[in-house]
Amino acid sequence: MSPRVSIVAGLLAGIAAAALVLGGVLVLAPDSVPAATASPSVPAVQPSASPSGSPDPSSGPTSSAGASPSAASDDPGALFGVGQPAPPLVVPQVGGGEIDLTNLRGKAVWVNFMGTYCPPCVDEFPLMESFAARYADDGLVVLAIDVEEEEGIVAAFAQSLGTTFPLGLDLDGSAAEEWRAAALPVHFWIDVDGVIRDGALGGIGPDIMAAGVSSILPGVEVTP
Repeated sequence: MSPRVSIVAGLLAGIAAAALVLGGVLVLAPDSVPAATASPSVPAVQPSASPSGSPDPSSGPTSSAGASPSAASDDPGALFGVGQPAPPLVVPQVGGGEIDLTNLRGKAVWVNFMGTYCPPCVDEFPLMESFAARYADDGLVVLAIDVEEEEGIVAAFAQSLGTTFPLGLDLDGSAAEEWRAAALPVHFWIDVDGVIRDGALGGIGPDIMAAGVSSILPGVEVTP
């Protein structure tokens, strides 16, 4: 074989080898590109229709049944039973005897549920004593009902504050439960017909007390 023929044969062999290598690349390339760039098998994540717990409009209105306690607390009439007959109240009295609310029909009655351990009760008692003394002749009766404490503790408490109005003992808490007195102190003002006319949660001052007394002593000028 001549040198020229050998050279030509070598070139042809090289071209054939290159063609084979290029063909292999082209065969492999379609499989490798999608694996690196595409993800058709994984569905796209759609944004939630109700982010952060917000209600989904398609689900309709939410129930308001669980909101009734807070709704009642926004309405003093519902919270204290204003306009309704006062619940029964029959408890032992500190010092002996019994307090029975039915025996006070015809009187304007201020009922306070309290505890000797309660700081607002300490502040309120002298103010209540003042109202009891000033409006006794107008038919006002002030009652404090201690919840679940022993008589000796309550008697000492009243004596230390110079209290003269009657104190009752709700020894098992049943009266407070009946009156829905969940937080202490709490006040109820009851008119001569036995109907609750006003109420207030404790920690109150003379202005609110005067308003409560006014609600059950119509025609009487009540001052703080």
